[in-house]
Amino acid sequence: MPYEVQYQCQRCTACCRWPGQVKVSAQETVQIAAFLGVEEDNFIQRFTRLRAQREGLALLDKPNGECFFLDGRDCRIQPVKPQQCRDFPHKWNFPGWRQTCEATPVLTST
Repeated sequence: MPYEVQYQCQRCTACCRWPGQVKVSAQETVQIAAFLGVEEDNFIQRFTRLRAQREGLALLDKPNGECFFLDGRDCRIQPVKPQQCRDFPHKWNFPGWRQTCEATPVLTST
């Protein structure tokens, strides 16, 4: 029976501290704004920026490069976090992520 490795997030927040762009779709801006209790236009103006290639929006970063919504080891938007966040490390990761990420590898049948 074939197996593949999946990773169970331990919420170490290493991926949240990695500098870069966290892309947000139009639907995600609606969901996050509603979760935060702000108007969508207000959310976009206050908490997003234009992506580098001008292809859409990304969440703001703190000056140190970590996600604006990271509060210690907690994500303030965890229930509605963007797909990009949910996809780590399966669909994207960064160089050396295994040395910093505490996700637990688990064998799953395919």
